[in-house]
Order: sequence, then structure tokens, then C-alpha cells
Amino acid sequence: MRSAEIHRKTTETDISVSVGLDGTGACEIATGIGFLDHMLEQVARHGLLDLTVQATGDLHIDMHHTTEDTGIAIGQAVHKALGDRRGITRYASVHSPMDETLTRIALDISGRPYLVWNVDLPAAKLGDMDTELFREWFHAFAQNSGITLHVECLYGDNTHHIVEACYKGLARALRAAMEIDPRRADQVPSTKGTLGG
Repeated sequence: MRSAEIHRKTTETDISVSVGLDGTGACEIATGIGFLDHMLEQVARHGLLDLTVQATGDLHIDMHHTTEDTGIAIGQAVHKALGDRRGITRYASVHSPMDETLTRIALDISGRPYLVWNVDLPAAKLGDMDTELFREWFHAFAQNSGITLHVECLYGDNTHHIVEACYKGLARALRAAMEIDPRRADQVPSTKGTLGG
């Protein structure tokens, strides 16, 4: 199994992550932010990733550091677990519907991190969570996983549905892009011979 563990400790957060890319969707998530936990469970379940996240952070200030640093740590774990990317499919795109909402996720496990975020969120908060933090999570994840990631909401009205469709779409696209292609299981899918950056 392609797997990795990351422990990231700063003056603002203390985060431990383990990830198994060839898992069953088993997860144990505790960030102290209920809605973020719910979204990370979607990534595990729909991406068939085994994912454990234990995070403590300065939530007495706000949710920014914990949200961003969780994206950093999960991105680093995925990057490490992918190794030299030998045999992966590399590219994937997914349309993710949820009720009135439709999102599109396209990604390339390229070693060149980049985020395009075309998502308008109608509400400023979901519960106690500032919705602007979701872009911060996706940016941190893309930068630290080495993935080119395009996230777009094509249409939608309900902020909860839009955010959840983004995370579910990410999960499905990751699952497809990380799959081993049996026709080139011993090859890195690049004419350069490397996907390290």
C-alpha cells in the first residue's frame, strides 16, 4: 500500500496525518472544526483513502490556522505517499452534482502545484466557519501535494452543497488520477521521466 505519515507542529497548530492511497475509505478525523471534519470524511470515503487526521490549533483565535495547516499536512502526506508517481493515471476530471449544485474538478498530479478557484460562496459562514477558509484549504493542499488543481462551481445556490460538492469532486478526481494504470505500471507518466517538479 502507498502510504505516509506526517507530523507538523508549529506555535499555532499540532497536526498528525496518516494516509493510505489504496485504502477502503476508513477514516478518523478530529480537527476541532466540525464542518471541516465532515468534508475530510468525504475526501476519505469518496476517494477510497484511508485517512487519519488529529489536529489541535489556536481555535480560540479563529479557524484559519487549523484549516490551512490541515491542508498543508494532508497535502504533504499525499505527496510523500505517491512516491515517484510510477504507474499513476496522473490526470482526472470529475463533475460533482449535489442537489441544485454542480461543480467541476480537474487535476494533474504534475509536481507543479497550482490552484484555480472559481467558486462563489453565497454565505459568509457555515455554522461558525468562515467560508473564505475553504479556498485556503484547497490552496494549501494543492501547494503541498504538488498537484495542479482547478475547482469550479458551474452553478448552485446553497453554500453547504457547493462546498461539499467541491470536496466530493476532489475525492473522486484524486481517486481516478492516483489509480495505477496497468498498461504502464512501471513508467512515470511524463515524457521527462519525472514528476518531481
